[in-house]
Amino acid sequence: MTEQTTRQTYKFAFVMITSLFFMWGFVHNLDPILIPHLRKSFSLTVLQAALVDSAVFIAYFVMALPAGLLIRKAGYKNAMLCGLALFAVGALLFIPAADTQRYVYFLGALFIIACGLTVLETAANPYITLLGRPEHATRRLNLAQSFNGLAATLAPIAGARLILVDGTTEAQLQSMSENARQAVLAAEAASVKGPYLAIALVIMAIALVFYFLKLPAVSESPSRAAHAAAAAGAIQRALQRAPIRRAVVAQFFYVGAQVCVFSFFILYASRAAGVSQIAAADYLGWGCGSAFVTGRFAGTWLMKYIVPARLLLAYALGSVALCAVAMFASGFASLAAVIGIAFFMSIMFPTIFSLGISGAGGDTEMGSSLIIMSIVGGAVLPLLFGAISDATHNLQYGYAAPLLCFLVIAWFARATLKEALPAAAPHPQGALNHV
Repeated sequence: MTEQTTRQTYKFAFVMITSLFFMWGFVHNLDPILIPHLRKSFSLTVLQAALVDSAVFIAYFVMALPAGLLIRKAGYKNAMLCGLALFAVGALLFIPAADTQRYVYFLGALFIIACGLTVLETAANPYITLLGRPEHATRRLNLAQSFNGLAATLAPIAGARLILVDGTTEAQLQSMSENARQAVLAAEAASVKGPYLAIALVIMAIALVFYFLKLPAVSESPSRAAHAAAAAGAIQRALQRAPIRRAVVAQFFYVGAQVCVFSFFILYASRAAGVSQIAAADYLGWGCGSAFVTGRFAGTWLMKYIVPARLLLAYALGSVALCAVAMFASGFASLAAVIGIAFFMSIMFPTIFSLGISGAGGDTEMGSSLIIMSIVGGAVLPLLFGAISDATHNLQYGYAAPLLCFLVIAWFARATLKEALPAAAPHPQGALNHV
């Protein structure tokens, strides 16, 4: 195989893996549309509506370690095919969930989708970091994750117009007769069928391409045969690495913060700025989504000149300040603060992930699994957000939860910098040029 052919093979593999980042970003960013939709359909409190996120992110806790073991036994490609299959099945289950109009069935379908996403993310994130020169791994992962950010822009805009199709308010529902109310709720439930059927068909098409695609072999050191130790031993070995331990903690709080910010945005915008749900979805897409993807591309470019951990620290502190604004501002200022948080959140997941597994060698797969497992923070922190909001009767005060999360991420970035400084001291310029 010539050098040019090898480069083309790597580029096509990169494109296909990046398509997975877009698809899981798209389905994740339909959750903020589902939350107000299901909240109205089932008369839920903010805390009960947060179970949407819990159903999704508990799957990451349950499936992360099995996903890592699957990668080690079957390889990256077969793991991705397994993840795509679960993804498609979960999307198809939205059809019977809508027909039965049972909240628990929606939660079950979301859980199965998330199981598939767990396998995909556990495989795709480290594969991208290994698919090329090690010194460019963080930038490469940020570039792939940028398309996750693009999905964050498009999903709320499209989802609101496909799912939030009925303008009936909660007060109007309560004043209807039982038959009329059930008819409206049935129509609302049916509105999710089309979007999730389309998602399932796209995922099946991507899976077909992957089935016939020959993915490039990546450098894994040591060889797969060296990973025969028991899972418990592999976990202990991985957790002996301080970067992995810190990354597990930081990713737990980061995902919790992101879910709080995005999932409750439509409810937040309706309360703090007094806009309609469709308008709030547009702010979520064009505002938060665009800010997120812009921040991701900008962060990828800035990492040519700024050490990733230093940039992460600056972004985390910016998010802390904006969370404080979001708690007390009103009108457009409140929306601008949350949009700013979306910009600063943009580089956090891939940067924490990459810094956590950097130099992990034979512990890369298990370290990846543990970091993905910590995404369970997305199941826990939104419950705190909902509990604060319900207890204070003020949704804005719920932003105390993500504020705490961003302080933890600032700690992670600072600790990573302190650890890196002694090694970088003799070559300060090189530290900036090889990121």
